[in-house]
Amino acid sequence: MPPLPAGRKYSASPYLLLALLALGAKARAAAPSPAPAPSASAPSAAAPVPESQPLAEGRPLLSLLPGAAKPGDPVLVMVRGMAELPSGTLAGRALRFFPWGEGFLAVTGLPVEMAPGTAAVKVLGPAAPGAAPLELTGTLDVVEPGYPARELKVSGKYVEPPASVKARMAADRRAFAQAFSQPFAAPSFEQNFAWPRQDRITAPFGDRRTFNGKLSSQHFGVDIDGDPGMPILAANDGVVVMSRDNYASGKTVIIHHGAGLYTSYFHMSRIGVKSGTRVKQGQKLGQVGSTGRVTGPHLHWGVKVDDLWVDGEQLLRLDFFPPATPGMASGSTQLGTP
Repeated sequence: MPPLPAGRKYSASPYLLLALLALGAKARAAAPSPAPAPSASAPSAAAPVPESQPLAEGRPLLSLLPGAAKPGDPVLVMVRGMAELPSGTLAGRALRFFPWGEGFLAVTGLPVEMAPGTAAVKVLGPAAPGAAPLELTGTLDVVEPGYPARELKVSGKYVEPPASVKARMAADRRAFAQAFSQPFAAPSFEQNFAWPRQDRITAPFGDRRTFNGKLSSQHFGVDIDGDPGMPILAANDGVVVMSRDNYASGKTVIIHHGAGLYTSYFHMSRIGVKSGTRVKQGQKLGQVGSTGRVTGPHLHWGVKVDDLWVDGEQLLRLDFFPPATPGMASGSTQLGTP
């Protein structure tokens, strides 16, 4: 698994945690849920968009999707009615906007360790060329995540990697860092995200695990069951930025979709694409396997945005192509001067 986001505190070293996060096949959920078939259309499980509010003439509009989110969820911040590229923050984290549709969009996420409550949104930009900047403010409701917790017993070889692989793990970390350092650019896709394969979910994002009674970790991906050799498909259009056999994640593909948004595909038995390849949604990337530090075949599907691992199931619920007048953010959204 790739390095965890900077600034998080865990009870063990990152190397140890990364090896443990790959145990999804061993730690399958007692009541797994089915994953929908890949589709080029917006996922049918999408949460309803809040009721739209008309854009006041000459006044910019801020909207958030979703209007309420849990720690670890991806979030879209949309702005209409500004004449130039705006700047802003969500919960104190800088937003990176790009032109999108009739306005501007930033794709971000909430840190998984964030406390429930509210998160402030601030966006700054001019409503007309050469005009003084205006500040749009709003709030995002941050709800209790309710991530499940389990205690697991595993073999000692999954707890402490042998010293002989430390150099290989260091090389893997450098490769992941390079893959996740692509230049910022507008997204390269024209449809919402879809599942990379159709099967049951055996371990959801955020699953908290205690190994052998003392080592705790959290699962930063969605594990999808599958027999060896079954196809794995691209969740959306993008460019392959990693095609590599890693110690913990096994045979791995990472796709950059633009705007600091990546999807990762771990533990493949076979990789069918090379780094630098531009792929389309639904294109075959490889096959299900059990390579890396796992005990059985499955796909670990990860989503990273703005340097944060976020819940892939929630990414599928986001509509990147809403109606011309998007829904308003929850809470109070107002227009003022900074």
